[in-house]
Amino acid sequence: MTDPVIRTLDDSTAHLFDTLPDPLRMREKHQRTRFRPDWQRVALRDGRVVARAAWWGAPEATEPLLINWFDVAVGEEEAGAELLRGAPWQVEELELDLPTGWHDDLALRTAAETRFTAARKAGFELLVERYNYRWTPECGLPGRPGRLVFTAEPDDRVFFDALRRIHSVTLDAHARRAIEQGGVDQAAQEEMDFFHWMPSPREWWQIARTPDGEPVGIHIPGRNPAGPCVGFIGVLPEQRGHGYAYDLLVECTHFLVEHGAEFIAAATDQGNAPMAAHFARAGYPVVRERVNFWAAAAVSAG
Repeated sequence: MTDPVIRTLDDSTAHLFDTLPDPLRMREKHQRTRFRPDWQRVALRDGRVVARAAWWGAPEATEPLLINWFDVAVGEEEAGAELLRGAPWQVEELELDLPTGWHDDLALRTAAETRFTAARKAGFELLVERYNYRWTPECGLPGRPGRLVFTAEPDDRVFFDALRRIHSVTLDAHARRAIEQGGVDQAAQEEMDFFHWMPSPREWWQIARTPDGEPVGIHIPGRNPAGPCVGFIGVLPEQRGHGYAYDLLVECTHFLVEHGAEFIAAATDQGNAPMAAHFARAGYPVVRERVNFWAAAAVSAG
């Protein structure tokens, strides 16, 4: 067997990316995603593509943010690992959006585990499995519970303080990783950086309070490069146990619809059962399942 040849693509070779079978229906997932050919790489063996990966970042970015397409032919795990290891861009995260129910389908599970094996060989470790949601008007607009008052807040420090308190007790795997690395301040700052990264207006960020003025939590209606999304839902620790996260999600949904959204994307960790239940109650169907890996070795070395 000949050694694989790794190629970074350009406009003239971009067609090679589409020559590998797509059992996990990644093309379906990425219909609206714009990939740069020069952020795509393939591994070829005897002229045939046996692995491919696409790095993604915002349109104006000079460096990619993460890997969100990774395919490996059966038996080509080492070629897939080499494709990632030798990339000129060092990113901390690899995410794969898989069809719902992939765990229970032998063909889908085999295809997914082939990619997982290659990712691990390249130094990535499993971080979390998530549910991806997509609300559309056909799902129905949930009624506002009317228990809370929502207002804009221009002071970033108010949101930073709320995030520190929210993440002091959190089920979110990304926040927990940030806390392990740098404490709750790092977790809060990473959220703030994400909110500011979104191209949606800063004025959309909202604080939720009881009618008596007690702070309850925050919600961040957003737009990412792919469209409207639930940017963040968070309830302060002392206000938990009342189901307020549902109120926040409903308000976020109404807000985005009132600002022209014809669909709304969202996601939550599968281990966050309370939030998953709120999404189901609000009429958000699961459309894909996301598996997030992170480059533990690279992060530790850095």
